[in-house]
Amino acid sequence: MKIGLALSGGGARGISHLGVLKALDEFGVKIDCIAGTSTGALVGALYAYGLSPEKILDAIIGTRFFASLRPAWTLTGLVSMNGLKDLILKFIPENNFASLKIPVTVVATNLNQGKAEYFTTGDLIPAVLASSCVPVLFNPIQFNGGVYVDGGIVDNLPTQCLRNQCELLIGSHCNFISNQFDVKNFRSVVERSLLIAISGNTINSKNICDILIEPTELGNISAFDVRSARNLFNVGYEFMLRNFVKEDFE
Repeated sequence: MKIGLALSGGGARGISHLGVLKALDEFGVKIDCIAGTSTGALVGALYAYGLSPEKILDAIIGTRFFASLRPAWTLTGLVSMNGLKDLILKFIPENNFASLKIPVTVVATNLNQGKAEYFTTGDLIPAVLASSCVPVLFNPIQFNGGVYVDGGIVDNLPTQCLRNQCELLIGSHCNFISNQFDVKNFRSVVERSLLIAISGNTINSKNICDILIEPTELGNISAFDVRSARNLFNVGYEFMLRNFVKEDFE
């Protein structure tokens, strides 16, 4: 039986996907194809290249993965993604989809065409950066003749592109929206607004899944809270152990 895994975007919350992957590894679940948006694309690519979930977590913590993003202060965005590009190259020096051991689909939003675009071949890193490029916060990524931003705007849980490739489709969604919210600052309002806006395009995506993994505890953790990396990892891992067993994936 072929198994597909869709990994949602969600900023730092996407680190919880690593805990999910650790549990799937322990269950002996072999993933045959992956699709990811934003942090899900980053995690999916590193895992598909052969890095273990723990190794990826150590890279995020030890090399300050997300903190490597450098201020750009241009008219189109506030931050450059060159630092993240350098770090991905460190772990995937081939910079090509063909170097991945598991086929991966990366989702980005094509600003020129106003729709999602799905990358499966060619240069890997520009696609992952484009998929992770939150509008306004980051400069848009230009490659292949297009201008791209975060894939989550259009397809934050990319299940449809995997449905015909597998018999069992697993969705790992890290953007649970809690019904409790306090206006703490401008950043919290922006984050909450983005989560609500993006949630609309995940409704059908969730219904396509055979198994949906959505830890509710993530609703209490900011998508910008990279300092909670290990806790986010544990949330995903412990949710899996509480709610699933190996037989659920057979």
